[in-house]
Amino acid sequence: MTNIPETGRSTRVQIRLVVIQVLVLSLLGTLGGRLWYLQIREGAEYAKKASGNHVQQVVQPAVRGSILDARGVALADNETRLVVSASRTDLMKMRDDGEAVLTKLAGVLGMPAKDVLEKVRLCDAETPQPCWNGSPYQPIPITDEATAKQALQIRERAEDFPGITAEPQAVRRYAAPGQANTAQVLGYLSPVTDEELQKAQDTASPYLRSDQVGRSGLEREYDKELRGKAGVTRYEVDNLGRVIGEAEADPAEPGANLVTSIDARVQRVAEYELNEAMKAARKEMDRNTNRLYEADSGAVVVMEAKTGRVVAMASNPSYDPNAWVGGISGKDYASLTGKDSNYPLLNRAIQGLSAPGSIFKVIPTAAAINAGYSFDGPYECSSSYSIGGQVFKNFESQNHGAISLGRALEVSCDTVFYRLSHEEWKRDGGNKPKKNAKDWFYKTSHQFGLGELTGIDLPNEVTGRVPDRQWKRDYWEANKDAWCKSGKKGGSYVEQIAYENCLEGNRLRAGDSVNYSIGQGDTLVTPIQMASVYAALANGGTLYRPTVGKAVISPDGKQVTKIEPEAQSKLPVTKKTLAEIDGALEGVATRGTAAWRFGGWPQDEIPMHAKTGTAEVYGKQTTSWFATYTKDYSVVMTIAQGGTGSGASGPAVRNIYNALYGVSPEGVIDGKKALLPTPQKTLPKVRTDGTIVSPKISKDPAKERRAAEESEQTPDGDGQDQDQDQNQDQNQDQGATTTTPPPANRDTRRREARRGGPRRGGPRRGGGGRGDRPSGDGPPGDGRTRGERTGDGGQDDGRPSGGRRRGALRARRAAGRRAAA
Repeated sequence: MTNIPETGRSTRVQIRLVVIQVLVLSLLGTLGGRLWYLQIREGAEYAKKASGNHVQQVVQPAVRGSILDARGVALADNETRLVVSASRTDLMKMRDDGEAVLTKLAGVLGMPAKDVLEKVRLCDAETPQPCWNGSPYQPIPITDEATAKQALQIRERAEDFPGITAEPQAVRRYAAPGQANTAQVLGYLSPVTDEELQKAQDTASPYLRSDQVGRSGLEREYDKELRGKAGVTRYEVDNLGRVIGEAEADPAEPGANLVTSIDARVQRVAEYELNEAMKAARKEMDRNTNRLYEADSGAVVVMEAKTGRVVAMASNPSYDPNAWVGGISGKDYASLTGKDSNYPLLNRAIQGLSAPGSIFKVIPTAAAINAGYSFDGPYECSSSYSIGGQVFKNFESQNHGAISLGRALEVSCDTVFYRLSHEEWKRDGGNKPKKNAKDWFYKTSHQFGLGELTGIDLPNEVTGRVPDRQWKRDYWEANKDAWCKSGKKGGSYVEQIAYENCLEGNRLRAGDSVNYSIGQGDTLVTPIQMASVYAALANGGTLYRPTVGKAVISPDGKQVTKIEPEAQSKLPVTKKTLAEIDGALEGVATRGTAAWRFGGWPQDEIPMHAKTGTAEVYGKQTTSWFATYTKDYSVVMTIAQGGTGSGASGPAVRNIYNALYGVSPEGVIDGKKALLPTPQKTLPKVRTDGTIVSPKISKDPAKERRAAEESEQTPDGDGQDQDQDQNQDQNQDQGATTTTPPPANRDTRRREARRGGPRRGGPRRGGGGRGDRPSGDGPPGDGRTRGERTGDGGQDDGRPSGGRRRGALRARRAAGRRAAA
């Protein structure tokens, strides 16, 4: 036996050692497997990524394509400017977030420090404009109007301006050739947002952080074609950021050029004449309100009748789209979006809604024929028409006797259309409509393209409204709770209307149909819709999709993609009916309500067709409408709170036609002075070097033409005519000679009544055709609207539940129902 204790391992110790060995081996196996995965299986991929860490990208923005008029004149192009930008990333690294640097920069640029600081703050739900809505990692432009001296100061004192750059860049320019602004049609640009970057990431046309994106108008609609593709140059750098070589480069591809159907000269004339008409209207007294007309907004559309292409589109008030270039100032943004400026960003040609008044009557005329009525009639044009206790009056209670539908259009007789619509309402079941009611008057409006988008290639078009049975039900469902809450039997006028609408606002009543038949009540249209309708009447009945874009041409001119006219549908009329309506509208221009505005027009050479209209809007002054067409063009103008159709809009439309065809005030056609006697068919030429062949345009075609007409015009020997039309014609029809209006013309009667002159005088035209009248204009000496002169009736006596004779209710909901009227 030995005294040395026996050594050895217990079972517990042995188990622990085994476990440790297994864990170590497992960890080594896992590590080895991971190393094999990273270095062998995915080695090439990670090597590629690692090399990327030593590559820096420099983005070269693509030159945006130009927007051209039909002859190649640039409406929007690019120019090189000195742009001062700030890197928000660098500024945020400073203790004061770069405030001191930006304040110093403001002093160099001669800008208020507040404006510069606002430009670099990021937009969010709580930050008002101006602010930066682009990527926070993209240099933020402070100004694109820096002088060479200012840029040199910034670059020479780079240590005083960290994060600030001053470099020449290509920036957008809205050229306004010949003073043709074209703002709402062209639109504007602003930086791409992070949200847009994310959405476009996996598309065929992704954005880069440096991109400018179209926000409205053609800039937005054709953004993909105009934008081009930015170039990217990749440089290899070492760990200190020094360039050691160029890896690869993708050259920038400039955007394509968009050729439009706009003619810059006609566009300028349209803008000028619309503005002059509005200025003239503001000098005229409204006898219904005993104040001057406000004429606060308007629009005009000139359209090729046979293609639907837009030759000119003007909206007033307007703005300078160059305000958006290089970042918009707070003052400019407030002006463009504020109520005081009446929202100039709106394109009222496609977004302005209003009741159409009497220019709508071509549609119920077609509807009546489709319903089985004869065009020749006769139909009684009485001084008034009663439904129960409600009296619907003709203007000034005029009675034209038994007339045809054609004559009803010429003299704009309301009571003929009252009778027809009321008869159809009764045939469809009245207050208890038949299961399959024909609803010819409403169905025909939809077939004429109303109540839906025309499909024009401009964003944010609105549909308008055809107030048929379905709309009545839908509108009642949406508003019945509010009506029932505010309505009161025996209460105030507004409370009573709300009470009635609560009970039966879902019913199409006789008064609704009667108002609708003359383009009033809840009917809403846009100028582009009515221009399309009258173009279809001119071309034989084809409704075209209106277009502004005509072709997309590659930067080198080698690829041309034409945008062909697209026929959408046919008007629901026979050739015979179309010819009858055409003849009636020619009669409006030669012996009807528009004859006094087309005195001396060469009707034999260029047949003119027209329809005047003036629509009532509760709480506002009347809206002026003037719709016309020749074989080549349709021209539609509207002026909100501008007065009568022929009085306010008529002279301007006549002047637009004078410019198109080269017609002198005396009616002589001079082809050399015609701007566009026939629509432009050929496309402008783009050379391989990117330059565009385009004609020169004068400084201001509209003013130059007006001045030439005034210098050539000789005094009219008829002193009476001059006295009668002096106030209005000097303002609205400068350079145009008008003959003595027919004795039944409303606008003439109004002027004579104000001056104390005779109510009648001069040669008769067409035997008593009354002038353009607002659908519901008061008689001389009566400041009330026709709706206020009518009597009250029982529950089912034909009173409109939501029409103009119940307009007080409409005052509460006007904002949501007449957007930018």
